[in-house]
Amino acid sequence: MPRRSIMSDALKYEIAKELGFHDTLSNDGDFGNVSSRNCGNMVKKAIEIAERSLLK
Repeated sequence: MPRRSIMSDALKYEIAKELGFHDTLSNDGDFGNVSSRNCGNMVKKAIEIAERSLLK
């Protein structure tokens, strides 16, 4: 059974672009080539965005 993603693909791509590793994504948006460190940084950034949206 495939995992269901909590973040939209568009949000993942935007965060990857902001963090500077969107060029490592494959054409279909696969994150298989992204390092664990970059994935962790992406999660941290997503948490920051979510926390900011809760404060509004």
